Amino acid sequence: MKSFAGLMAVMMLAVLLISPALAQEKAKPAAAKEAAALAIARAVVATGVENKEPTGAAEAFPAATEKVFCFVEATGISKDMEITTVWYQGDKEVRKINLGLKAGPKWRTWAEKKLYGAKGAWKVEIKDPEGKVLKEVKFKVE
Repeated sequence: MKSFAGLMAVMMLAVLLISPALAQEKAKPAAAKEAAALAIARAVVATGVENKEPTGAAEAFPAATEKVFCFVEATGISKDMEITTVWYQGDKEVRKINLGLKAGPKWRTWAEKKLYGAKGAWKVEIKDPEGKVLKEVKFKVE
């Protein structure tokens, strides 16, 4: 009887020691999901978009360029949501465009802006639904 009680005590101790380790293992997949948060894998300014890919991507455009596109590839999209592209000429905000993203591992989208020959330094900020800047793309119109 003593050996049975001793065996039971050892088994109870083993269960108590192993249970927290098992709980941590179950928690890892949830933590991994959270780590795969919304990110901008690629963002460029280009003169066009064909077959869901940017064309004419550059950091400088001639003043004669009629319009440009801010092409965005987002990853780690946990739910359907909107991101915002905020266009600046110098320090002045000139346009804000919301873009829808569908839940999944990757989504490509773009926003366009007519330039009207406006020369100078430009940038586009890409913001998450809370307004946090995820990426910034700078370009010039010469």
